[in-house]
Amino acid sequence: MIYLIGAPPRCGKTTLAKKMSKQNKISWLSSDTLDSVVQTHTPKEEMEKKYPYSTLRKKGKAINNDTFYETYSSQKIMNVLKQEAKAVYKAIDTVIACEIADGNNYIIEGYHIVPSFAQKMIKKYGKQNVKAVFLTKFNAEKFAKDVIKSKTPNDWLLVLTKKPETFLKVGKMVSLYSQYFEKEARKNSLEVFNMDKKFNQQINKAIKYLNN
Repeated sequence: MIYLIGAPPRCGKTTLAKKMSKQNKISWLSSDTLDSVVQTHTPKEEMEKKYPYSTLRKKGKAINNDTFYETYSSQKIMNVLKQEAKAVYKAIDTVIACEIADGNNYIIEGYHIVPSFAQKMIKKYGKQNVKAVFLTKFNAEKFAKDVIKSKTPNDWLLVLTKKPETFLKVGKMVSLYSQYFEKEARKNSLEVFNMDKKFNQQINKAIKYLNN
């Protein structure tokens, strides 16, 4: 079985993947890794179109979260993330095909995995081979407060952020993006778990759903 986990940034995708990987003794992969690999093989003239989010982050001092979220709106950031996700679809599809062919159980997580793409993979390879869940967070204020509790090494949000108010801006983007994920997941009859409350309990519920 291939398990797909999609969500906006910082909603618990990696936490879910790691815990399920450990419990089930199966491998997992972040679509961010595939994103980086595909970018290295993309012609320079195609970079801005295929990777608008990465392009914006590399402009001037935009790699700093404070500058980035002061410069671009939540809607703009969400839109470029959605566009960049498409560039990785083929790579994710290839991993799915290879792991199914080898008879492996495998977990793939990332914001690139949106509900419409996941449903396409389920239809292509069958429900017996692919299962998906999506995570959301809508409470921007809680998001901002929880960020500072992160113990993740080299956390991109903590390392690249100096102003506390930026955490709230990121939270608002995640909330907006979560609305998109939830709407699309419901539209495609896929399971969604809200992570605003009882985070660990929701992680366990998601694992139970995927294992059933």
